[in-house]
Amino acid sequence: MLRSLVRWSLCLGLILAGICAFAQSEFSAEMYDLQKGDASQAKMYFGKDKMRFESTRKDARGGGAVIVNLSTQTTTVLMDAQHMYMEVPQQMAAQRNPYATNFFHTGDAEAACSDWAQHYRTDGSSCHKVGSDTVNGRSCVKYEATNKSGDVTTFWIDPKLRFPIKGKDKSSSWELRNIQEGAQPASLFEVPAGYTKFDMGNMGGAMQRPQ
Repeated sequence: MLRSLVRWSLCLGLILAGICAFAQSEFSAEMYDLQKGDASQAKMYFGKDKMRFESTRKDARGGGAVIVNLSTQTTTVLMDAQHMYMEVPQQMAAQRNPYATNFFHTGDAEAACSDWAQHYRTDGSSCHKVGSDTVNGRSCVKYEATNKSGDVTTFWIDPKLRFPIKGKDKSSSWELRNIQEGAQPASLFEVPAGYTKFDMGNMGGAMQRPQ
């Protein structure tokens, strides 16, 4: 389950990397993978320029969390059972979803495509606003973007949060529910005391102490 959480957070973190300066509200929400039935898959916390994902479905390996720093574009994976953490290169996200970068780098939820076009106007990609819509009782602006291969990605941006609360493409479909606006504790976005750092350069199991 933690592996799936890492994959979600890498892709979503890359998509959202541009909006950190524009987000209005801190909030928490439950994230639903619509391809896996009507059950919460993760809890999400958004605090200014950081996000935290926690799996709501535990497995034999125990729980964990993923912290994404949108300002530095770094991702940290917490492995609670092992009391360890791992820093994941952001390039892994770019390789997964290169056309999503900066799509939501906008200060105006009603005109997101104008900012998006600055990045993709020469590579055969396109974007258009579909119109107003409602997701779980919240007013949204719906957008569709098409990459040069013809793959369509659809997102619903909440103007109050300036944050996408639903998205889908050919391989995924998700939405945020039970959104609770309010300041989030800073400790949610920090590595807990006593956790050791896993060295990805030595996958044989070597560890190094945090600096």
